[in-house]
Amino acid sequence: MLALDPSIQKLPEEQARAKLSVGYAKPDGIGGLNNSVRTHQRWGQSRPDFILNDGEALLQVLFAQQSNLAVRIYDSLTDETPYELVESYLRRLRAIFNRVLPTRSLQTTADNITVCLVGDDENSQPYKLTDMSDGEKAVFYMIGQALVAQTDSVLIMDEPEIHVHRSILSRLWDELEAERPDCAFLLITHDLDFAASRAGKKYVTRRYAPATGWVIEEVPEADGFSEEIVTLILGSRKPILFVEGEPGSLDMALYRACYPDWTVIPRGGCESVIHSVVTMRANQALTRVTCAGLVDADGHTESDRTNLAEFGVAVLLIAEIENVLLLPQVSRVILEMKSYSGDELEQRLARLKEAVFSAASEERRVRAVALRYCCRRIDRMLKQLDFSGNRTTSDLSADYTQRTSAINVNELSQQIEGQIAAATRDNQLDKLLAVYDDKMGLLSLAATHLGECRQDKFLAWVTRTIGNKHDPRLRDAIRSALPVIAPG
Repeated sequence: MLALDPSIQKLPEEQARAKLSVGYAKPDGIGGLNNSVRTHQRWGQSRPDFILNDGEALLQVLFAQQSNLAVRIYDSLTDETPYELVESYLRRLRAIFNRVLPTRSLQTTADNITVCLVGDDENSQPYKLTDMSDGEKAVFYMIGQALVAQTDSVLIMDEPEIHVHRSILSRLWDELEAERPDCAFLLITHDLDFAASRAGKKYVTRRYAPATGWVIEEVPEADGFSEEIVTLILGSRKPILFVEGEPGSLDMALYRACYPDWTVIPRGGCESVIHSVVTMRANQALTRVTCAGLVDADGHTESDRTNLAEFGVAVLLIAEIENVLLLPQVSRVILEMKSYSGDELEQRLARLKEAVFSAASEERRVRAVALRYCCRRIDRMLKQLDFSGNRTTSDLSADYTQRTSAINVNELSQQIEGQIAAATRDNQLDKLLAVYDDKMGLLSLAATHLGECRQDKFLAWVTRTIGNKHDPRLRDAIRSALPVIAPG
């Protein structure tokens, strides 16, 4: 409980330290207090409903130490005797707080603490410590606890990310670790980005049970993966599914809903997915966790599909995952969930199909699809070339020229354009969606004909609906169009 009120009763410094340390303001300080006192007073006998509320004690230590320093320095100045200028906890706290939160300015006096906005003349009125946001209070509290900790302490912080924005979390702990090099920091977090930003050993929890305690293992170094990804893999209770895409995208929402028994990890493009599966299966440190991959159709031939299956990588039957929304069986379910039925539903499906074929007949769109297709195929071919056998630059130049001359761009372009034309001519929507990858254009058509709304609203509806536990129709329809994947 972050109850921070500078108007609290001020205590002598030793009493305040005892209250903060063990929960009991013993007149002569911490001496003579043992762990049983701490367990009872500070931790409420470990009751599960007990809430730690030591913000008041922290403030009492800060104010008491500041007062003692002020009196000592004042007396030395008055008596003209030597003194050591020691910076108070509050001044050090203020400096760190202002660096971590540059839009805020912490102001301290002998008995009060306020906050001002920086660079905002219209709202420059100071506000009380009690009026700080939960994030500001959390930052204040963690800085204060780190500063007043006894020398050579171990500071254990559970979930430091609570109330604190990710953009300042690493900066805060950089400051605290630099301020207390004598202390050790043990941080328990669910934020993998934050964990990866910390120096020192990393551990993941494999399991926990009240009767047996924690089972943890050290995060090993694994070639081909960042520390963040290794931590996620080892911390997963499910097999790993590597997919194309980026975090937070629609494809992630689709994959996570349709493969609930997997931990889905986006890896960007097709080659990164393949590399991740191969790397993880070959890495001895990660062999207890199984994995597989899933990539877009992306012009893969039957031979490509067979080869990828041997590596544990499945291939979609559509050019990219978003195309699944335009497959007739999925579009039909969307319209049904939008309360369409009968002739009206069939007419809407027909209009959507007509609009897709019309778009795929536009020369400029086809040229754009062909260009993307050729770029991907050339990129894939170049990445598969092996020049390690060359011994001189002349040999390398000749080998490079010979191999790349085999890439016929016009032939690749004609191939994809022919597939689009054939699917359009034969009125086969599934075959068109297997090769046509105009993501934004197709999603716009889906939003217009299926959702009768803007694209962003339609995609938000899909994201919400596919995760609906009470109505699985959309999820089931999409899942039926995706490959069945078994852990490798």
